[in-house]
Amino acid sequence: MHPDFYLLPTFEKERYDKHSDDIEDKGYQNFVSPLINSVTTNYKTTNIGLDYGCGKTAIVQQLLQRKGFSINGYDPIYFPNTAPLKLTYDFITCCEVAEHFYTPFLEFKKLNQLLLPNGKLFLKTYLYDNTIDFGTWWYKNDPTHVVFYTKKSLEFIKENCGFSQLVIHNDHIILSK
Repeated sequence: MHPDFYLLPTFEKERYDKHSDDIEDKGYQNFVSPLINSVTTNYKTTNIGLDYGCGKTAIVQQLLQRKGFSINGYDPIYFPNTAPLKLTYDFITCCEVAEHFYTPFLEFKKLNQLLLPNGKLFLKTYLYDNTIDFGTWWYKNDPTHVVFYTKKSLEFIKENCGFSQLVIHNDHIILSK
């Protein structure tokens, strides 16, 4: 999206405040479960993670903590303390956040730098491809969604932001350091 069309920060926060992020909502738990399952499959509770862009209720962070994981949260609006960004992590989750990046190249480079060697970035976002009619695509209607990804753009990110491997699943994406 051209920066002229970005929402003002107060309007952006108002939009986020309307999200119904209830940790006890089974539907939302199912929605984030691909990230939770991928983390618990690839890591032990002794590994440390970051929920980047955790939102007002930090659901992914809380669900992983319930499973015994040590995971910090960072969100520029709701949890703007940058102390977690001074550490490095075994894994990072980024659930429905990457489409909000104003500077995706810089964000992905930063996320890579926050990962320890062999670390993984677990993403959840909807990918665009040529089978989708952009004009009727529901995902573009959120005014806070400013960038969309394709398989090709993720391959570019892998190659140019320091990642060694890209795996695209139907319901989430993994970038490995």
